[in-house]
Amino acid sequence: MDWRVYIILCTNGSLYTGISNDVARRLTQHLNKRGAKFFRGHTPKQLVYLEKGHSRSSASCREAAIKQLSRAEKLCLIESEENAIKGLEINISDGLEHID
Repeated sequence: MDWRVYIILCTNGSLYTGISNDVARRLTQHLNKRGAKFFRGHTPKQLVYLEKGHSRSSASCREAAIKQLSRAEKLCLIESEENAIKGLEINISDGLEHID
């Protein structure tokens, strides 16, 4: 399977890192307050980072590594060439069919 690592910007400015093999489905779950408990208190606003081409195992390792980064390091990662959606604004409420 082709797993992805993603970062979501929330309305309060916080960043959430997760993994999925179906990002559109997972973002819909987050938007509906299902899935990660983090979103019970944070409203997802925008997909700001997407990294493709992982196995389940490598995606989990990459997620853990990103979660250890400081906020400043995460913001640099979002602006990096590793970001598959760099320069795109993907607001979660706008429709997610074009993400994968």
